Amino acid sequence: MFEAMDDLLAEHADLEKQLADPAVHTDQTRARNLGRRYAELGPIVDAYRQWASASDDVEAALELVAEDPDFAAEAEESQVRREEWAEKLRRLLVPRDPADDKDVILEVKAGEGGEESALFAGDLLRMYLRYAERAGWKTEILEANESDLGGYKDVQVAVKTKGNPAPGEGVYARLKFEGGVHRVQRVPATESQGRIHTSAAGVLVLPEAQDVEVEINANDLRIDVYRSSGPGGQSVNTTDSAVRITHLPTGIVVSCQNEKSQLQNKESAMRILRARMLAAAQEEADKEASDVRRSQVRTVDRSERIRTYNFAENRISDHRVGYKAYNLDQVLDGDLDPVIQSCVDADMAARLAHQ
Repeated sequence: MFEAMDDLLAEHADLEKQLADPAVHTDQTRARNLGRRYAELGPIVDAYRQWASASDDVEAALELVAEDPDFAAEAEESQVRREEWAEKLRRLLVPRDPADDKDVILEVKAGEGGEESALFAGDLLRMYLRYAERAGWKTEILEANESDLGGYKDVQVAVKTKGNPAPGEGVYARLKFEGGVHRVQRVPATESQGRIHTSAAGVLVLPEAQDVEVEINANDLRIDVYRSSGPGGQSVNTTDSAVRITHLPTGIVVSCQNEKSQLQNKESAMRILRARMLAAAQEEADKEASDVRRSQVRTVDRSERIRTYNFAENRISDHRVGYKAYNLDQVLDGDLDPVIQSCVDADMAARLAHQ
């Protein structure tokens, strides 16, 4: 049972030895990657040791039962404890999405519904910002295109974790289930007759790529600069600070104008470009992968309606897993964990079924 543990225990011990070497920490990237893998293996090693200890207790208790039946209850308790740790270990050993530990670039874009859709996109953005705050994550708005009434036509925000998160608690591990079309049913601020309207906004969650993960040839880029538009202060419409980058081989276009500096806008645009190119490469790989390896829950397909926010009933419904709750006001204030956990649990059930 748990044949893979010998290799994992050896890897964990080797990582511990490497991280104890001060020379390793002169290379921050290497130290960070080693620390991340060590943190990932920690719960697995701990669960295995707990299971092994419980197994020893079971054997000892059974020997005592052979001599004195009064120890039967103790043996049963040890067996229950061993099975609990075995189940936890089985879950920890399920192959994980390699992108789970990554930070993300989250995009929210208004869809059908005009100005009301843009206002809903703003509500979603605030929900994610508050959720990130509760989780102790850092956020940075990279690009935002505001609507006339204070919503967002589209907005990109970087979400970063602090330190090395526990397995399953990374930014992408939690937010990846948010990708898709979010539908809202409510009386819009623009509605004078009090009628309920339905509109939608799209969410896309991209794992943020490091420079080494996506190779971009400078000769494949067309970089255009132009003057910013809209509110933004002294530099708007006076300097060519806005940047548009086109990746010629793929046709991916990214524009940024939030910052006053052309250099800062270029850096933000490159971050978004790398994330989009990584997502495109992963999507292509997913198409070639077998159904066993593909999650039945995860999606970044904007054409798929994943969730409905009904204001009249204070109800939120996730259509992928059948989740429903009547605390929409709390969810929009950032209490998103129960909704996300329902998707995490369904995803885990699917992965366990395919082991």
